Amino acid sequence: MKEILNQYKNANTQFLRTTRIAVIITGVLLLTACSAPKVSDKLTAAKLPENFDAKRKDSINNATPFIPLKTETFFKDPKLEQLLKKAIAQNPDYLIMQERILIANSHLKVAKLALLPSLDLVADASGTRYGKYTMDGVGNFDTNFSQNISDKQKINEDLTPNLFLGGKVSWEADIWGKLSNRKKAAQQRYFASQAGMRLLQTRLLSDAADLYFKLIALDKQAAIYDKNLTTQERALDIVSAQRSVGKATELAVQQFNAQNNNIHAQASELKLSIDQTEKALLTLLGEYGGKIDRSSDFLSGHLEVLNQKISVDSIIHKRPDVAEAYFELLASNADAKSARAAFFPTLNLGGYAGFNSFSFNTFFDAGSFAWQILGGLTAPVFNKGQIKQEFYVSNRRQEISFLQYQNTITTAFNELSALLHRNEAFEDVLKYKLKEIDHLEIAVNVSNDLYLSGYANYLEIINAQKNKLQAELDFVDIQLRNANSQVLLYKALGGGIN
Repeated sequence: MKEILNQYKNANTQFLRTTRIAVIITGVLLLTACSAPKVSDKLTAAKLPENFDAKRKDSINNATPFIPLKTETFFKDPKLEQLLKKAIAQNPDYLIMQERILIANSHLKVAKLALLPSLDLVADASGTRYGKYTMDGVGNFDTNFSQNISDKQKINEDLTPNLFLGGKVSWEADIWGKLSNRKKAAQQRYFASQAGMRLLQTRLLSDAADLYFKLIALDKQAAIYDKNLTTQERALDIVSAQRSVGKATELAVQQFNAQNNNIHAQASELKLSIDQTEKALLTLLGEYGGKIDRSSDFLSGHLEVLNQKISVDSIIHKRPDVAEAYFELLASNADAKSARAAFFPTLNLGGYAGFNSFSFNTFFDAGSFAWQILGGLTAPVFNKGQIKQEFYVSNRRQEISFLQYQNTITTAFNELSALLHRNEAFEDVLKYKLKEIDHLEIAVNVSNDLYLSGYANYLEIINAQKNKLQAELDFVDIQLRNANSQVLLYKALGGGIN
């Protein structure tokens, strides 16, 4: 009895000694890990101004949250609205981006599942022929002679099976937030991909709108050429009639003929531009050939947006490029935190339960049921160079993401501020250009009357008509640039089709 008590005391002492050693080792590992460097937290973006222009207190300012744009109220062209919807539904690049969003969503789901234990169903079957001079061979041979085992417990020495059917579970405890930060990074990148999709949508709609407005401008210029050719033909008839009675020279007739042919050439080149622009727009729509249904004039409604009083911060952060950069910044911050967590010990838990036997006959007996619980704590010691490198790279990438985010905000603010001035300037330019055309229209009529009465020569008629044609073409070109400015404003305000 005394001997048994001594053995118990020795075992208990040995267990306590082992426990102390394990605690000391764990403490050392934790202290070593706690020396991990810190994640940079000096990432504060410069504060946005309250107004886009300090001189314009009544402009877009810190008033109300920005209402998302609607293309039908911004552009106010039903035909353009139908075309933009078709582009969203059919454009191949946009459809490809939608598939990439689904891929990003699958990455997010995997990152979420990483926090959960993994469970595997296992069915293993093997057979081993142990040699007579091996530890297992000798052990099996000796076991079969034991009087303490039944016939079911005897081992087949010719071929020893090893059968297992059950489940194995493993789980990494997310003590330091490594897995949760990976999940957060995946989540933020999913949001970034959604913002990237909105950015692609905005660019697609902007490109389609630009081409649509270009087609309208080309149609208007083609109509101007047709109208001008009619005027030129009438002037040519007048000069030809006067030449027949000796009141005009052959030189005048040839000058008018040359000008008419030049206009015909420019009109033909314009038709080619119309065809090429139409084909480019059909490509965006993902269609083979056909015609683009379009309006006969520019329809604008963007001034209603400019009359709103909107928070600068709200309007800037509604832009998809800013949102994408912001979510990427959050993702890179989570990556850096996850990389820092690699400095700390990792706690892994696991186990298995199932039927394990060396005999088919006893495989499903109650005595074949086996289970095991596992636990382990590991901490990096000699591989810290690699961990430090990964953390350093993650931290630098976070700095890069922050600088890109700050640059995106600055660009967005200055871009929108410039566009507000640009839209106002075009209104004045169009007003004065229209007055110029009215004066030149009068000048053409007056030059014809003066020519017939002998107070003007044919060169003055040609010059008046040429100036009027150029002024009308310039007016349409300014209208197109104004429409393009509307498209740029649409992009600067965040775009979208909602």
